[in-house]
Amino acid sequence: MPKAKGKNRRHKYSYNLNRKRLYRSARRRAAPRIACSHIRHAWDPHKSVAQNLAEMGLAEDPNKAVPIPRKLLGMEVESDGQQLGKKIVRKPYVVNEMELEASLPEKKSNTLSRDLIDYVRYMIQNHGENYKEMARDEKNYYQDTPKQIKRKINVYKNFYPEEYKNFIASLKPEKMEVQ
Repeated sequence: MPKAKGKNRRHKYSYNLNRKRLYRSARRRAAPRIACSHIRHAWDPHKSVAQNLAEMGLAEDPNKAVPIPRKLLGMEVESDGQQLGKKIVRKPYVVNEMELEASLPEKKSNTLSRDLIDYVRYMIQNHGENYKEMARDEKNYYQDTPKQIKRKINVYKNFYPEEYKNFIASLKPEKMEVQ
């Protein structure tokens, strides 16, 4: 198979190309990646990071915003006593929205897969508390050991305690009818 044409040619370095200028312009155009949507909407791309954060009432440097008192030889060193003039907060709604969002209770998103729930219910329904029997069951596709099955059942109990109690309560009448 012949070689591709032009691949053996030597690559020449272009001395006339100003790579620094190209790199700077590409870097300047890139906007900062902002995770918080409230800050992202209030951000002005024509201003610096420090100016944007000052307008929102946020600190650029947390060490300067809340200084830590230094202790030397058991004595506190006092600051100059000159406090920086208070900056005008032009966008206070950003901080207010962030505080409101932080005060909301966290959603509990812990759930189990439907397959695992069905698996646990099947095992409890057919074998009760006998984990060794559960390990030998044909529905034990992943060949879980008795301890692994017990752990899965305990996870189900912790995630859905009311549902588990109702399920166990519904099983008791069935077992009485069988006997």
